[in-house]
Amino acid sequence: MGLSAEGLTVALGSRTVLRDVSADFATGRVTVVLGANGAGKSTLLRAVAALVRVADGRVALDGSDVAAMPARARAQAIGYLPQDSAVHWNMGVRDVVALGRLPHGDDASGAIAAALAATRTQELADRSVRDLSGGERARVLLARVLAGEPRWLLADEPLASLDLLHQLETLALLRGAAAGRMGVVVVLHDLTHAAAIADEVLLLKDGQVLAHGPAETVMTPAYLASAYGVRVEMLVRSDGRRVIVPSGLA
Repeated sequence: MGLSAEGLTVALGSRTVLRDVSADFATGRVTVVLGANGAGKSTLLRAVAALVRVADGRVALDGSDVAAMPARARAQAIGYLPQDSAVHWNMGVRDVVALGRLPHGDDASGAIAAALAATRTQELADRSVRDLSGGERARVLLARVLAGEPRWLLADEPLASLDLLHQLETLALLRGAAAGRMGVVVVLHDLTHAAAIADEVLLLKDGQVLAHGPAETVMTPAYLASAYGVRVEMLVRSDGRRVIVPSGLA
C-alpha cells in the first residue's frame, strides 16, 4: 500500500503553497522531488511528515491518515531530514545520533553504530556537534534519522552543504537505503544528481504537479524547460549516465 499524498493543499498565511498535490511513493525506490525555488518541494516533505497543517487532502500510510497516527508510531515509520543543518544543542555527536532512537524508547547501540558508519561520521562521534563544520553537521543529522531505522526517509536537500566526495557518498547511501527496502523521497537541485539516483521524479511547478513518473519520462527537455524556465541539453556518458546541462533561457 505504501505512502501517498492525496489531494494535498497547504496554505502558509494567505499564500497557497501546494494545491491538490497527489503522488504515490513506494518502498525500495528513490523518488526525487524537483522544481524551481518556491515550487513547494520543502512544504510537500513537511506535509508528508505531518509537520505542517494541511488545508485539504491527506497523507496516507498503508491506508491510514498519517496526521491521525500517534506521534511515536509516525516517528518510527517516517524519518524526516530538514534542509537546515543548524544545531542548537551543546551535545556530543554520538548523543545527537542517539536521539534518533527516541521514538523506539531505547538506545540500540547497533543501530547508532550502523548510522555513524553509513554516514562516515564515526571519527566525529566524540566531538561536540557545535564544533563541526556545516557539512559535518549535515552528515550527523542524517545519521540521527538513519539511527531510527524508519521505513521512509524524507530528505530535504541533503547535499546542500556537502563537498563533492560527501555528495557522491550520500547519493550512494540513499540508493543503498532504497535497495534495503526503505522508501526514499528526496529533494534535490542538481539535475544530474537527480538523474543518477531517481527511480521516479515528482516535478512541481507553482505548488502543483507538473509531471510524476519514471525519471526518464519526466526529466525531458520539455518538462524541465516548463518547470525551470531554461533550455537543457541531455548528454549521455559512455557509462550510460545522463548529464543535464542548462543551455539558455527557455
